[in-house]
Amino acid sequence: MTAQHIASAGQNARDFIRFAVDSGVIAFGDFTTKAGRQSPYFFNAGLFNDGAMLDRLAQFYCNALLASGVQFDVVFGPAYKGIALAAVVAVELARRGRNVGFAYNRKEAKDHGEGGTTVGAPLRGRVVIVDDVISAGTATGEAVRLIRAAGAEPAAVLIALDRQERAAVGGRTLDVSAVQHVSRDYGLPVISIANLDALLGYLAASGHPELARWQPAVQKYRDTYGV
Repeated sequence: MTAQHIASAGQNARDFIRFAVDSGVIAFGDFTTKAGRQSPYFFNAGLFNDGAMLDRLAQFYCNALLASGVQFDVVFGPAYKGIALAAVVAVELARRGRNVGFAYNRKEAKDHGEGGTTVGAPLRGRVVIVDDVISAGTATGEAVRLIRAAGAEPAAVLIALDRQERAAVGGRTLDVSAVQHVSRDYGLPVISIANLDALLGYLAASGHPELARWQPAVQKYRDTYGV
């Protein structure tokens, strides 16, 4: 399959942005990113922290995944945030009649009991990696290597938000985004529920002065660091 970025446009993306803003998962203010950039917005998927929110979040993930047409046999969650995300996606898929395996990795290999670095279903066939965002692509790269070492094939990376900004890797700023970097280097499609353009569209159309006032700052950030 040709490497590509699959952005889930339309109603699913708009509803997800509204849900994330209403839940405080997307916040506005003055934030410093991991790359040292001053950002007017921040996305913290760790704030999807109760059963009802996780249930709704899983629906958005599954809508994007199934709409992409990517074929898969297992969902995999990179430690740590990806573990819960992949688990709830597997539950929602089963609810929709797609009962597939779910697995995740340990940060450190276990040398007793069943041992190994992975937990859950055997890694086989085509595996979708589920995470919140892609920053430098480190966690994705580790997941790809682990999956291939098990004899399975990574099928895609499924994330919540594509920030659409130039990646900072190893102290260097790249001319491509983290999503594009991962897609190019590993030959994988990256499926996102929504992206920064969807957030900008939501701010413009929200009708709420408190939200609309952040649109110029977010647009400036997009123009400065975006791809």
